Parts: sequence; structure tokens; C-alpha cells
Amino acid sequence: MTTTILIGLLIPLLGTMLGAAFVFVMKHEMPNRLQKALLGFASGVMVAASVWSLLIPAIEAEADKGAWAVIPAAVGFLAGILFLLGIDELTPHLHLGADSPEGPRSRLSRTAMLALAVTIHNLPEGMAVGVILAGATQGTAGLTMSAVIAVSLGIAIQNIPEGAIISMPMRAEGNSRWRSFLIGSLSGVVEPVGGLLVLLMAAMLTPILPYLLAFAAGAMLYVVVEELIPEASQGQHSNLSTIGFAIGFVLMMVLDVVLG
Repeated sequence: MTTTILIGLLIPLLGTMLGAAFVFVMKHEMPNRLQKALLGFASGVMVAASVWSLLIPAIEAEADKGAWAVIPAAVGFLAGILFLLGIDELTPHLHLGADSPEGPRSRLSRTAMLALAVTIHNLPEGMAVGVILAGATQGTAGLTMSAVIAVSLGIAIQNIPEGAIISMPMRAEGNSRWRSFLIGSLSGVVEPVGGLLVLLMAAMLTPILPYLLAFAAGAMLYVVVEELIPEASQGQHSNLSTIGFAIGFVLMMVLDVVLG
């Protein structure tokens, strides 16, 4: 059990590190076509994970309440959206490809604000793993350790392009390969930390676990709608992002059903 928990927490970080390592094998900025496809793929994975691994279990956990079973999922989902919206408003950060930063004024460098944007948006993914781990350890809504591994793998696969998308522009701006790799990798550290914190509070959080599952889903979908899809659909080759979305969605759906 302990080994499975550790693996579940660390797999997403390994995905980020693998993506960040692209700076060692690619000399120039990531090709636009590949970037579009990977952004779409990441979006598909996160949408599927939000539905199959978070929202549906949140509703099933309250199945004995009949029609009212959907209330925790609805409340938690909206709370997750508002939480990420608040973080976006209160934290200085820079989205990929943007000319000006968002949030309050800051003297942080472009590199730091770009890393902050990814770090902030990695938080709900870490929470998602932690919440599912908490549910699996307590047998909530039929959640199992296989479901944990499925979500962790899905997020790790999604983190590969995310790690590359954060490290490659840093390399293009003149940072060394190792610096670009380390900053890209560190942007994913918040995931196992966030997951572990949720897991450590599992006993206290049991009564509101359905709300937390939906909260993580709302936060993840906020990232998809606010950042990933707009970046994937701008400019040329947006059809590649649509294809990437379909592949990512189906892959995550299959992982969840087969392993869950």
C-alpha cells in the first residue's frame, strides 16, 4: 500500500521532468505544430480525468441521497473554479506566448512568472491525485489503487508536454540547458507536495470527500478552459490540437476504465 501511494504521488512529477528534459535533445524552440498537438493532448487528458476519475465518483459517493447526490459535485466543482480564478487574480504570472503578465504588478523576471503560471496550475493536478488516494484508502465510491495509478499515469503523460512547454522557451530566452531543465522540473514539485498534504488530512476530510473530488475537477477544467485550449486554438494548425485532444481524452478514458 505504502509503495503504491508513493508511486502514485511521484509519477506525475516524473512526467514533468521527462518533458523538461527535451532541452537536452532539441536545439531550438519546440515546433509550433508539435506544441499545438501537445496542448490539445493535455487538454483531452485533463477533461477525461475530471469526468471519469473525479466528478462521477463524487456523485456515486452520494448515491444514497437520490436526486440530491449531485449537490456536492456541483458545489465542489464551482468552488474549484472560483479557487483557481482567485489564484490567477492574486498571483503575478505569465502565460506561454503572452506579451504581458497577469495578476498584480511584480518585479519578477519573465522566466519566473512563466514558471509560476505552470506551478499554480499544477496544484489542482496534485490535489486530484491526493483526493483519489484518500478515497482509495477508505474505499469511497469504489475508488481503488488501480484508479490512482490510472490518474497518475494520465497526469504524467499530460505533464510531459507541459514540462517541455515550460523548459523550451526558457532555453530559447538564453538560459542554460540545465537551468531550463531544473526550472521546468521544479514547476511539477507542487503536485506530489499537494497530493501528500491532502492525503495526510484524509481522516479529517472524509465527510467532505465528494466535495473535494469535484473541487479538483473544477480546478483542472479551469486550467483547460483558461489556458490550454486558448493557447492551442490560436494561430495556425489548431486542427492538430483538436486531434491531440481526441487522442488524450480517449487514452485517459481507456486508462481509467481498464485500470480503475
